[in-house]
Amino acid sequence: MAKYLVIVESPAKVKTIKKFLGSNYDVEASNGHVRDFPKSQFGIDVENDFEPKYITIRGKGELLAKLRKAAKKADKIYLATDPDREGEAISWHLMQALKEDPKKMHRITFNEITKSAVKASIKQARELDMDLVDAQQARRMLDRMVGYTISPLLWAKVKRGLSAGRVQSVALRIICDREEEINAFIPEEYWSLEGTFHVTGEKKPLEAKFYGTDKKMNIHNKEEMDKLLSSLQDKEYEITEVKKGERIKNAPLPFTTSTLQQEAAKTLNFSTQKTMRLAQQLYEGIDIKGNGTVGVITYLRTDSTRISEEADAAAREYITDQYGEAYVSKTEKTAKKGQKIQDAHEAIRPTDISRTPAALKDSLSRDQFRLYQLIWKRFAASRMSPARYETTSVKIGADEYIFTVSASKVVFDGFLSVYTDEEDHKKGNVLNQSLEKGMKLSLKELKPEQHFTQPPAHYTEASLVKTMEELGIGRPSTYAPTITTIISRRYVSKEQKNLYVTELGEVVNNIMKQAFPSIVDVNFTATMEGLLDCVDAGTVQWKTVVRNFYPDLKHDVDEAEKELEKINIEDEVTDVICDNCGRNMVIKYGPHGRFLACPGFPECRNTKPYYEKIGVACPICGKDVVLKKTKKGRKYYGCEDNPECEFMSWQKPSEKKCPKCGSYMVEKGNKLVCSQETCGYVEPKE
Repeated sequence: MAKYLVIVESPAKVKTIKKFLGSNYDVEASNGHVRDFPKSQFGIDVENDFEPKYITIRGKGELLAKLRKAAKKADKIYLATDPDREGEAISWHLMQALKEDPKKMHRITFNEITKSAVKASIKQARELDMDLVDAQQARRMLDRMVGYTISPLLWAKVKRGLSAGRVQSVALRIICDREEEINAFIPEEYWSLEGTFHVTGEKKPLEAKFYGTDKKMNIHNKEEMDKLLSSLQDKEYEITEVKKGERIKNAPLPFTTSTLQQEAAKTLNFSTQKTMRLAQQLYEGIDIKGNGTVGVITYLRTDSTRISEEADAAAREYITDQYGEAYVSKTEKTAKKGQKIQDAHEAIRPTDISRTPAALKDSLSRDQFRLYQLIWKRFAASRMSPARYETTSVKIGADEYIFTVSASKVVFDGFLSVYTDEEDHKKGNVLNQSLEKGMKLSLKELKPEQHFTQPPAHYTEASLVKTMEELGIGRPSTYAPTITTIISRRYVSKEQKNLYVTELGEVVNNIMKQAFPSIVDVNFTATMEGLLDCVDAGTVQWKTVVRNFYPDLKHDVDEAEKELEKINIEDEVTDVICDNCGRNMVIKYGPHGRFLACPGFPECRNTKPYYEKIGVACPICGKDVVLKKTKKGRKYYGCEDNPECEFMSWQKPSEKKCPKCGSYMVEKGNKLVCSQETCGYVEPKE
């Protein structure tokens, strides 16, 4: 009897796929990669046209022996690793490592782990796609070159095991640039005005916002507002326009890796890493009561919004049955053209739309259920008709001035019956139906309000993923590991949802910008991604990319090394005396930033936290202000007498007092700004 061997990546898939294929098939798992570069050396032979040197990953020898044994007995070997570049590369490495006749080996891919998809993939077995393998090899080599040449330099300059990476260094730079923007931001004052009007015969007053004259009018300060209020007091108010219309809100596209990570972060408060871990579990298979183990979502690493014809037809049929014909979308929604999309994949969707979240609730953990529900609802909504709103906008005139009010109500909920986002939950105005053009109104109250412009928001994991995707940095499979790396290396700290740069992150980013500007250049990194896509498409040779990249990198590294030789990093001696042995303590760098250590190490192992004085007296008690760090490494300024004195500021305080209100000033870029936002005093920094 013929015996076939199927090799998958993850052990979680083995049982499920074996059940689908029957007794003629033996299913084994490779547990991811089986070969890689050696850890202890560069692994790329530069002299020999950049030939990579691969070795069996430590600990995988036994597994490979088992796979070779199974491969010898098999008539045909099907390599069923994941359907992306990484999966294609793993299949290629397996081919090399198994040492079997290439004619025996076939590549199969399936986008979902269901019986029909797995069986169909066997019928559509193909040869290995070497363009995909080469694109993955090129990416791995570029990352290796950056990591193994720059990391030792960081080690030498900043000390301790720091590292650089081709994508992680750019992600760090993006966060640092935003932090600089926030620190240099100076708030500007502006005012808004709301009017409350009494409508004859109506109990409920009408609230409207001040617009201006024919053009929108900006109110910058209290003087302008007072002048406006006095001229509005004795005016006659009348409705000058009542306009009815219709607004359409289109259904969202189904999820890609990036949009799933963003939405799960926003609505479920999941980190990108958690989202990917749960999605992997849903893809690999859930034990459903009465059904056995089955994959409930399609492949989770994709940047395509395409949906297969069968899934589209099934979804439309389901929506017709459950909601009615009117709810089915009449058009096919697709992403904007021009974006680079690896369109071999589909969007992330349920493998069977009739498997509703409610039906699976007992088979899933709480978090798996929440993520599955999000994916299911988004996919169902993407096949539904738009929501329709009836809009009403009213203009209220007072001579040359205009107040406006608008409202909308849902006349047909369409996809909103399944999927709503934060915006849809906001309560809109409800307008009195009796409003007509020419109606006189009496002014009840004018409510002026002072505001200040806000700095750009700190990045969250969701907004960083969105930015990386827009800039073309990284690919669906790299977003989560990149963010996880910069947080675990303590270059960035995560507090609540926000990402903040740590002192260590600042040091590393500044070195990278100074010594390796092209590595941390956003456009350069995006261009490299584009070149890898060309390798993937078969239009560029992978070695060409590597040959062009390495000499420039080598030149930058050599230059940086020369610069570093001139800098002899001595431990900075302080006037703090070691409590144990009386020596003057020195400043050292650790994984969490700077600290004080006894120079008598290893005999004396005494250490203390290091607080750098900034030469400014505390505005509350007069003692020194020092630079401190939160538990997660974010910088702030506080009094050395903490906790007795509670002074703290995220911005660096100045000795100078505000000439307008007497509060302490803070540094923002090249300006000094009053720490009291309502004062608003600003002057150039000397």
